[in-house]
Formats: sequence, structure tokens, C-alpha cells
Amino acid sequence: MGQLRGAFGAFAPVRVTAIASLTPLEELEADPFLVDSRSQHAMCARWAAERGYVVARELLVGGLRFDHCALWDGVRPGVDVFVSPSLRVLRRALSSVEEFTDECARRGVRVEMVGRAEPSYDAQMKARVHRRLSMPTAGYDGR
Repeated sequence: MGQLRGAFGAFAPVRVTAIASLTPLEELEADPFLVDSRSQHAMCARWAAERGYVVARELLVGGLRFDHCALWDGVRPGVDVFVSPSLRVLRRALSSVEEFTDECARRGVRVEMVGRAEPSYDAQMKARVHRRLSMPTAGYDGR
């Protein structure tokens, strides 16, 4: 599980590109999960690990076009999978989910949604996200 037969019969791990939404800090109070890209990527990493897949890239994007080179750089048909925590996150991350999924189908690349419940954020969790995102150059690591 988690591997595909590649060239010359060798097995290659399934590579995952985790897509999180780049959402402004100003939206933290209204929608903390969309702002909390670390939790979005962690959700994708757990999904990949449960399947024996390898997270090869983590993208943090907002309104990115479906044909942008950042999405497709090095992506191999049948080996790579795009995953996002939810369709809601993917809609924020990409300019058009429909065009993106059409392009994935054309290229032979799967798109998956983790589909788990989003965490509930209390005031303390929101404060941690705020500190992490508002002080990235002060050496604060978000803990």
C-alpha cells in the first residue's frame, strides 16, 4: 500500500502535494481554520501517513490559477496526488476548483479531500494562530 509500480518494475511512493489556503490574518475571528494553514497542512499530512504516502510539497496559496506552474512543477501522472483538507479550503486556495479538477483528470493526477471535521477554535487557539502569523520574523515558532 502507498506505492505504485514505476519504470523498470520498481516501486515508487505516492507523492502528495498538500494544498492549504492563504487567508489573511484579518479573517481569523470569522474563520480561523482557513487562516490556520499549519493545521490544514497537518490534516493533509495525517491523511497521507495513514495511506503510506509521502508529502512531497506543501503549497500555501490563495486564488491561484489552475494552470500555474507552482501547482504542476514536477507532478507525475499516476504517482502524484493533490490533497486539501476540504473543498471549502480548495475553493479559497484556487481560482477555479472545476478547472483544476478538469486539468488533473486530463493529466492523470488524483485530487482528494481529507474530509475530516475541522477543529473547533477557542480564544486560546486563535491567540496562538495570531501570534504565529503576526510574529514570524521574531523567532516565534508558534508553540
